[in-house]
Amino acid sequence: MTVWIASTNRDNWEIIRKNNIWGVPKRNKKSIERSKPGDKILIFVKQETVEDTIIPSAITAAFEIASKPFEDTAPLFIRPPSMHGDESFPYRIRLRPIKIFPEELDFKALIPKLNFITNKKQWTGHLRTAMRTVPDEDYDFIMKASETPRG
Repeated sequence: MTVWIASTNRDNWEIIRKNNIWGVPKRNKKSIERSKPGDKILIFVKQETVEDTIIPSAITAAFEIASKPFEDTAPLFIRPPSMHGDESFPYRIRLRPIKIFPEELDFKALIPKLNFITNKKQWTGHLRTAMRTVPDEDYDFIMKASETPRG
């Protein structure tokens, strides 16, 4: 079993949550093709600014991959403003929720303990692709952190 982390924005996170589906652009076809049913996937949402408020990057949920990758060009996901063309995120997998975190996990607070983030100062480079693998220990740490009350 492989553990993945999937990078998205908040608009597409809502689509993932409501539809239990993850999609990647054409340029990320090879990474999604490496995923298999039974693999786990964490959802990472990027930092965004809404009006004058900065919403920090976060981990929002854990899913199990429930299907083999498939192609579907039906409109579903929202193309981020930074992406050019008419990308529809056509390479997709179905998901089964393991846990939707009641409170998002502030990603920056997790960085010191995450093994896949080797450059702690320039950590965003580790999340520039749509999906990448992470060690089991990082998955376990994130799942445990999701159980700890914050306040």
